[in-house]
Amino acid sequence: MAKKSKIEKLKRQERTVEKYAELRKELKENKDYDALAKLPKDASPTRLQNRDKIDGRPRGYMRKFGMSRINFRKLAHEGKIPGVKKASW
Repeated sequence: MAKKSKIEKLKRQERTVEKYAELRKELKENKDYDALAKLPKDASPTRLQNRDKIDGRPRGYMRKFGMSRINFRKLAHEGKIPGVKKASW
């Protein structure tokens, strides 16, 4: 499990990105890069790192399911993810 501070930091960054999204779009359309540079760094969506929604793990993230490979495997074996089954050939 990730540190609670890292999970809270991600939530704070997501709020900041959402808050400045419209302003960033407007500044980009007007090509006002000086004003864009004065916005907070965390307002950029590229600074967000995907984390597991269950335990906050940053690596091995599966975007389609919103979780890490470890939790995905565990839940898939338990049959809790619809449409996912173990491959066999």
